[in-house]
Amino acid sequence: MGNHHWIRAARRRDRDLLREGLDLPPVLMVLDAHRRLRGPYTAAGTLMRAIAPEALERRPELGPAHNIEILTSTPELARLVPPAWTSLEWQAGKGERTRFYSRLHTLNISNGLAELLRDHLAALGGGPRTLVFENVHHADPTDQELVAVLLRRGDLDGLTVVVGTGPEPVPDPPGEVTISLARVLARHAVPVDAPAAVLTSAAPDAGAVDATAAARAYVEGDCTDDDPLLLAAYEALPAAERARLHDERAAALAGRGEFSLSLGAIPYHAEHGTDPSGAGLAALRLAMDHCRGIGLYQAAADLGLRGRALVDRSTQEELWWHFTNATSTTLASLGRADEAMTIYDEARAVSADPIVHMELAYSTAMLYARHYPEPRRDYQRARMWMNMSIAIASLVEDPKKRAFHSVFGHNGLALVEVRQKRADEALRMLEDGMARLDRELEPGEHALHRAVLRYNRAQVLGMMGRLEESLSDYLAVVELDPDFPEHHFNVGNILRRLGRDEEAVAAYERALRLSPPFPEAYYNLGDARLELGDVRGALADFGYTLELDPAHLDARVNRAGLLCDLGETDAAWRDVTEGLELAPDNAHLLCLKGRLLAERDDSDAAREALSAAIGRDERLAEAWALRGELAYAAGDLAGAAHDLDRAVELGGTPEMRFNRAVVHQESGRYAEAAADYEIVLAATGDEDSQERLDACRAALGEPAAADVPA
Repeated sequence: MGNHHWIRAARRRDRDLLREGLDLPPVLMVLDAHRRLRGPYTAAGTLMRAIAPEALERRPELGPAHNIEILTSTPELARLVPPAWTSLEWQAGKGERTRFYSRLHTLNISNGLAELLRDHLAALGGGPRTLVFENVHHADPTDQELVAVLLRRGDLDGLTVVVGTGPEPVPDPPGEVTISLARVLARHAVPVDAPAAVLTSAAPDAGAVDATAAARAYVEGDCTDDDPLLLAAYEALPAAERARLHDERAAALAGRGEFSLSLGAIPYHAEHGTDPSGAGLAALRLAMDHCRGIGLYQAAADLGLRGRALVDRSTQEELWWHFTNATSTTLASLGRADEAMTIYDEARAVSADPIVHMELAYSTAMLYARHYPEPRRDYQRARMWMNMSIAIASLVEDPKKRAFHSVFGHNGLALVEVRQKRADEALRMLEDGMARLDRELEPGEHALHRAVLRYNRAQVLGMMGRLEESLSDYLAVVELDPDFPEHHFNVGNILRRLGRDEEAVAAYERALRLSPPFPEAYYNLGDARLELGDVRGALADFGYTLELDPAHLDARVNRAGLLCDLGETDAAWRDVTEGLELAPDNAHLLCLKGRLLAERDDSDAAREALSAAIGRDERLAEAWALRGELAYAAGDLAGAAHDLDRAVELGGTPEMRFNRAVVHQESGRYAEAAADYEIVLAATGDEDSQERLDACRAALGEPAAADVPA
């Protein structure tokens, strides 16, 4: 629990009154997060419009470092930063785009915005400040992610976050959730509940309200006001008058020339105006396509479902298919596969268009191969649907379209082959597809999909252990598409596997320069730095990985282990404790817990933790070795020998072998001890091992090393 506050009341006015009663640092801004205003990043965009011009003037390097975050959240600031979308997918023609962002992209955006805010506040001289987010229960998931990130990050010193919501818990969005605002609020914010019966007594008298003016005020507030008198006045108007007010508001907002309004208020007013099936659908389509293109999938799904509710398939077939296809694939990307399947089945039942059925078959195959949770995946069904898509593609009349769709289908089938552990067949399909496109298309046609095929081949080659060939393909894709960060990240991963750690560090750093911060890049950086002997650098990278993703267990384990090695045992204990809260059965964390308890001379608790670690992972050599050391310290030489034997058998270190040698020596097994000391001596040149080896040889009646003739 930090210094953050969660104000819960049914009415905005009540929450404002409660906030005024809190002892808060100076308020930087009050941000209305209601998604109806500007859609995704409503609050974030308001914040950026307020601080980014000054922040970039004070620190110009923040613009290139955070251009993707700024332009995704606040398109109105395009003139202040370099272009954000310069990789191949933005050069693809209509219908040619085959690569979209991960659903984790928005969480990375939020962490990048948090960095920018952190650095701006530092440039202002630091000091305590308050940032207020209102109407968070009505916010788009992008703003809810940002609020959650600001609440849980530990590097925003002096920033108090105040979150205003209704009295009910804030629900997670449907589908797979990357960060739960409800859980973050419960952990990091102090709840403040309103005595609503008292506070709402100050509401204005209904008889004093001009109904027409109130209705207009409600629409001009983009229908976000929670005053029941304004809502009642709006609902009392005739439908035609309400629609006219929405048209006026949409026109007024469009005249402001602020693109983010076209993602929230403008489509809302257009779909409630006098021409919902014309102007409304056009506004929803523009917003949906934009959001889907830049990875704002929850908003895209919402806009798409609203569009599907308005579109008339019998008179707007192209528009119906556009909303149907975009909405369903977006739902699948969000982990909402059952909803996507419902739309696929509905579309199959009403359409006889072969191209529609080809695309539906492909998308259905992807549900079974990728989007359903693991227990529900069915690769045989995926194969069935993908073959149907490929069969229909073979009948397409245009030879170039036939080649593209056929190769695209086989690329999907290659994924099924990979999932079924048939990498050789996947490789064959990818290479056949690459060769076909080279034969049947001009060099510049479908450049993105050709790059995707080569990228996929690099992945398959990496799975097969053909690392040099994989690296060659990744580097070729980097040359074709140098601004796509994932390519550099994958180059770094292959370089790591090849033992080329310095080059791997450079590749990871390049990926981060092209992308909002993402935890896996920092984690892999830490691993590579550790291999190069840069312990402090690795410690910092693992630490920042945890700043971005506190649930990243590998980073937690690695940082705790390094802190142990550096003697920073209190910090290591905090990491172990926090890690075990998330994963109480994690063998590595239990082993570290045992190690720390042993250093505190709590032998019984240490032995219990180490035994638990061994119970979770019988191949964890360090846990066997540490438990063996505890047995030795307790005088249990037989127990020590048993555990150290197992540690060495699992590939133990020279230190483990030395400890076993000591146990053998003290048990009178001089030959076994001497054998271990010889191995340790050869590996380390350790003087203590030499002395003990000589003692064992003497006990066996053999000459010491110094007495053996050269």
